[in-house]
Amino acid sequence: MSNRLQRSPASSAHQGTQAGDPIVQVEGLTKTYPARGRRSPAVTAVQDVTFGVERGELVGLLGPNGAGKTTTIKALCGLVRPDEGRLSVAGHDVERERRRALRHLAAVLEGNRNLYWRLTARENLEYFAGNRGVPRRAVRDRIDELLERFSLGARRNALVSDLSRGMQQKLALAVAVLADTDVVLLDEPTLGLDVETGYEVRGLLRELQSEGRTVIVSTHDMPVVQDLCERTVVIAHGRVLVDDRVDHLLRLFASRAYELELDRPVSDRQEAALRERLVRVTLLDDRKRVQVDLERGDDLYTLIDVLRDGGTLVESIDRRVIDFETVFRRLVRGERAPTPVPHADPLAVAARAAGN
Repeated sequence: MSNRLQRSPASSAHQGTQAGDPIVQVEGLTKTYPARGRRSPAVTAVQDVTFGVERGELVGLLGPNGAGKTTTIKALCGLVRPDEGRLSVAGHDVERERRRALRHLAAVLEGNRNLYWRLTARENLEYFAGNRGVPRRAVRDRIDELLERFSLGARRNALVSDLSRGMQQKLALAVAVLADTDVVLLDEPTLGLDVETGYEVRGLLRELQSEGRTVIVSTHDMPVVQDLCERTVVIAHGRVLVDDRVDHLLRLFASRAYELELDRPVSDRQEAALRERLVRVTLLDDRKRVQVDLERGDDLYTLIDVLRDGGTLVESIDRRVIDFETVFRRLVRGERAPTPVPHADPLAVAARAAGN
């Protein structure tokens, strides 16, 4: 049996959108929840949220708690009616053509709301296939294939309530795959999973994309974003902060992050000068190792000048490795994606500044 998640002949892929159009489109989404008494004022969950997702992309939808991700997800699923804006899936308006739009979308929501606990693993798959109008006999072989592929074959007749958290999450994903939709929307797919199961779920998501599906992942698991997602949409305070490729954001933030090894500890006077003139300075290893973020291209010369004036020699200088969790935290704190620092050989800069 193949390990690939083969789609059924009745797949709905490539229907409903014109070539080049985003398969998922969110335009000007705004939603305010009304006040609940005097102690709970009205809350604007999202305001003018706009982004699109192309067919076959794997996109991360990110944001801190209360950012507006859940409202955006529920609006795409037709569970929340926007105050303003338009959402479409495969060219169908989610509000006006809800049934047609949702034929192209399968969702795995956060928590344990995706399955019936008093049904077995197999019965859940049969039930949700029936909900989409597919007879049990038509998906019998497909269900067997998915149970094996998701490592649930031995537990096919176990009640969902008796399955582990990881097995429940894989079963919910199998239900979404069985729906055979163009778009799969996943809310915190690795939450609460052990490391091994988390990696297994990541592999399944890669396979979904490799067979042509569009995958949107909402998660707080930044290694998942860095490992899987091509692009990310970051939402905070109900607005889109950034919509960019993950690798591009990593390069932008890494372009200004340096680490220096020194021949002697940084003095208090030097530290004060560095903190006054540079964006971020961290002293490590008895103050003989310095990590800095540069905001402008000439900040590297400023750094070397401060060290040289105190008689401190630079033994080595290298770019620091930045992970996506660092990028995310800085974006949410209000930092803009930086302009790349013009290329310069940092060792040559240090040598010229030292007069060598």
